[in-house]
Amino acid sequence: MKLVIETQAKQKIATHLDEHKRLLLTFEDGVGAYSQHAMIHMQVQFTLNVVTNDMPVEGYQAIVHSNLGDILIKDYSAADLEENMVLKYNSHLGTFQLSGDGGLIDGNVGFIDFTDKDGRKHNPAR
Repeated sequence: MKLVIETQAKQKIATHLDEHKRLLLTFEDGVGAYSQHAMIHMQVQFTLNVVTNDMPVEGYQAIVHSNLGDILIKDYSAADLEENMVLKYNSHLGTFQLSGDGGLIDGNVGFIDFTDKDGRKHNPAR
């Protein structure tokens, strides 16, 4: 599985990363330490999370390769993703959009930096 993070999205994300941090692409199903809520409606929702290398990542058994490095995902969330994906930043709305060869996957991908005590507050998607 491969994810191309477009330039503007990459710039927004990269400011939160260093050699001691990694990315998770969390399927918002209420399972795990980084999922914000269970799905209560028929909509696929993802959040891009920043965690430190020593923070727990139980449940994230699969990898998506990206131009910002490997991104961990819950293995079963691959069913809602595609082999080739693109992450764009919508500067008008201040949110991220995830799409694949088949079209839009999530038009409002959240972004939470769990290494920042106010990271949840700065999540414009939710």
